Amino acid sequence: MLYQIYEAQRSLMEPFAEFANAASKLFGNVNSPLGHNPFSQRVAASYDLLYRLGKDYEKPEFGLRTVAVGDVDVAIHERVEVDKPFCELRRFKRFTDDAATLATLKNQPAVLIVAPLSGHYATLLRDTVKSMLSGHKVYITDWKNARLVPLSEGEFHLDDYVNYVQEFIRHLQNVYGDCHVMSVCQPTVPVLAAVSLMASRGERLPLSMTMMGGPIDARKSPTAVNNLAMNKSFQWFESHVIYRVPHSFPGAGRRVYPGFLQHAGFVAMNPDHHAKSHYDYFEHLLKGDDVSAEVHRKFYDEYNAVLDMDADYYLETIATVFQDFKLVNGTWQVRNAAGEPELVKPQDIRNCALLTIEGELDDISGSGQTAAAHDLCTGIDQNQRQHFEVEGVGHYGIFSGRRWRESVYPTVRDFILAHNQGAAPSSERSAAVARAAAQAVEKTAA
Repeated sequence: MLYQIYEAQRSLMEPFAEFANAASKLFGNVNSPLGHNPFSQRVAASYDLLYRLGKDYEKPEFGLRTVAVGDVDVAIHERVEVDKPFCELRRFKRFTDDAATLATLKNQPAVLIVAPLSGHYATLLRDTVKSMLSGHKVYITDWKNARLVPLSEGEFHLDDYVNYVQEFIRHLQNVYGDCHVMSVCQPTVPVLAAVSLMASRGERLPLSMTMMGGPIDARKSPTAVNNLAMNKSFQWFESHVIYRVPHSFPGAGRRVYPGFLQHAGFVAMNPDHHAKSHYDYFEHLLKGDDVSAEVHRKFYDEYNAVLDMDADYYLETIATVFQDFKLVNGTWQVRNAAGEPELVKPQDIRNCALLTIEGELDDISGSGQTAAAHDLCTGIDQNQRQHFEVEGVGHYGIFSGRRWRESVYPTVRDFILAHNQGAAPSSERSAAVARAAAQAVEKTAA
């Protein structure tokens, strides 16, 4: 019933939000009769803020048109390579007519970025993708909004997530022979499971796994997010946060964890910060600071765009990762595509390098939660491991923003190149190995 009430309220607010948008433009236009009033700018700013607080936020686009590779701007063509009921494997194909740059592109490693399915769209990793495109062939999991998936497509379980990841890894291997996999936040757990199962079966593994800010072992330094999942029972989640999609959507009747509840949770974690941010936006509009105002718009266009998650996937994630700790306890069984249960054994992983990254100030995945992957992957040689703690950075800073571009991305790039098994020219690879080794020594000493 709550979902229906929310949708009714949203539909009721929509015309008022559009009115506020029109009024803002009317009072803000100097050519309008209403734009000459001494209070016009303040009125326009007030209506603009009201519009942004009341509007419906749709899924943003990645919007990546070009990327710089060396001194050449390379064109980007975004396309769907594999279309699954609950996810699209999206590729960012690069084009250039510069012969030297084209040769460089062909020799670069292929990377599968597994985006989180935790409320936001994969476009939250836009900055991640943009940086990676300068030195890699990039694919990303673009998870679908469950309210748009018809009931006829069946349910979506955590096991299905793991099977999707394996299928996407095999797809890249079929195209390129080898690939690397990178997971950000929530998918670190299913990605580790996917690679573990492939190792146990004797399948070809990715050359490396990069795991960033994820709850491999949520018992370590639990955050407010972890505590909520740990302190409430499975039955509480099922009865308090699971609702059926209203009839106005293609997925009508599907049981989901609604995106608007997840968004409310995000905001509730730092309400004062968001209130101040909106007030600052109002001040930017009054001062005519269009650059700062646009930065605010871009952030909240992404932050406020949320998706619904299938109930089975969400509840199983709560139980597996945050309540029963099945991965670290060695009790997690995943049903494969044939429906047969297989035990997840990270210790079976060999010849797959492991890089873990954590933010010092991460308030979503606490300190040590991601690094716990090293304790599980005992079959990986020490010279194939690296851990990087990013000082002074929170959760989003490890994959977006200045610190990602200047500190984290170079570490990821060098690690992947160092473990690309000769796909890069030997001189480049030797230099990358040396840089990675130096970084490992430096961070261990620190």
